Amino acid sequence: MGDAFLFAANSVLPIIILIALGYVLKRAKLLTKEFLDVGNKLTFRVLLPVMLFCNVYSIDRITDINLVFVLYGVVGVFAVFLIAAAVCCAFTKDSAKRGTLIQAVFRSNYAIIGIPLAASLFGDKGGAAAGVMSAFCVPLFNILAVITLTIFNGSSEKRSIDVKKVLLGVVKNPLIIGTFAGLVCLVLRELFVAGNIGFRLSDITILYKSLENVKSICTPFALIVLGGKFEFSAVPKLKNEIIFGTVMRTVAVPVFGLSIAYLLKDVFALSGEHFAAYVGVFATPVAVSSAIMAKEMGADDELAGQLVVWTSLVSTVTIFVIVTALVMLGIF
Repeated sequence: MGDAFLFAANSVLPIIILIALGYVLKRAKLLTKEFLDVGNKLTFRVLLPVMLFCNVYSIDRITDINLVFVLYGVVGVFAVFLIAAAVCCAFTKDSAKRGTLIQAVFRSNYAIIGIPLAASLFGDKGGAAAGVMSAFCVPLFNILAVITLTIFNGSSEKRSIDVKKVLLGVVKNPLIIGTFAGLVCLVLRELFVAGNIGFRLSDITILYKSLENVKSICTPFALIVLGGKFEFSAVPKLKNEIIFGTVMRTVAVPVFGLSIAYLLKDVFALSGEHFAAYVGVFATPVAVSSAIMAKEMGADDELAGQLVVWTSLVSTVTIFVIVTALVMLGIF
């Protein structure tokens, strides 16, 4: 028990401390709103894509990718989406709140918290597995979010889903670009190996070291910016929705996703690095971008913002408990 507790603390607390640091620095007026807005853009458009590229490229062989591991993650997210749609529609009749709650339940903060957490839990292998999973889960999160907020919004007129626009948005997503660039380079490396060509990307020392340096600053910077963007406010009228959404995201979803994965681990040949990625997919809080998207598409953005804050706070405890349990079960 003591070793499991220590492992969980060493994996989770550094992430929590960096988020708390960002909040403290903002309160001390060392981080301005303008800086945080630009920092958020820098993280999504440059730092995270580079980190994803490096994580994917660090995979030893493309044949090492467990396709069943990826399939379970994708099917799991889609199953959570369908369950969330049914449960949230039963919970409230307010269409704008329905859209926000559904998105909050299935859409995790995979990029900013999930991937660094996976690397913290299982080192480079965990980061690489999370990088591969991002190629599938990140576009799925975006597609399902657009569909959800198009159907459920505050407008009396339901907008039709523009499939071309959705697909274009997915293709232009910087996280997708970074991940697929890594996969392309990984495939090229495999071809070089098969053709007995000795050249590797790492041979371009200046470029490769620069990418590694950018990757190294991504996690601390992103977490500090995330903490700086937290806004706490009392919203009594949204109390029930906040409690419902927070419990669903931080308790129900991880229990559902990780429990089934554990039962199937021998059948699917799932190991520690795979579970590290699943923790990122199922157990992390609501994505920060969900609040921005909710506002743009006419859903309840006030509720969305509060769910980002409260799921982030509560998940610091639930992730700790989940990681401790997985250690005790021999996963990590």
